[in-house]
Amino acid sequence: MFERIDATAMLATHDLDGARAFYSDVLGFAVRDDSGDGIVAFESGATPIALYESDYAGTNQANALAWSVGDAFDSIVQTLRDRGVVFERYDDLPGLRREGDVHVAEGFKAAWFKDPDGNILHINGR
Repeated sequence: MFERIDATAMLATHDLDGARAFYSDVLGFAVRDDSGDGIVAFESGATPIALYESDYAGTNQANALAWSVGDAFDSIVQTLRDRGVVFERYDDLPGLRREGDVHVAEGFKAAWFKDPDGNILHINGR
């Protein structure tokens, strides 16, 4: 039914202006639509991301967005650090060991961080 229809990632925020700044200035997304209707749209590759105001922002305790970044992983982690991103540290993930802020396994690296509303964002690579 939906296999040929694009989906949009929807992320809730308490502060649309603050979220817009984080996704633009820290993550580097260009605003695709900011029509003033309480939604700001970006694109990550071919995936649309919409930020919208909600009282339920930050209540999801699981990944909200994930990117597979391949060999660019270390560079992206460093750029995010340079932009003030604080990474989450999980010591109980099966099969992964932590090296500083990065979780690693054979041929795999992962890092998690939160946007200003607490939405969990995830990058993985090698």
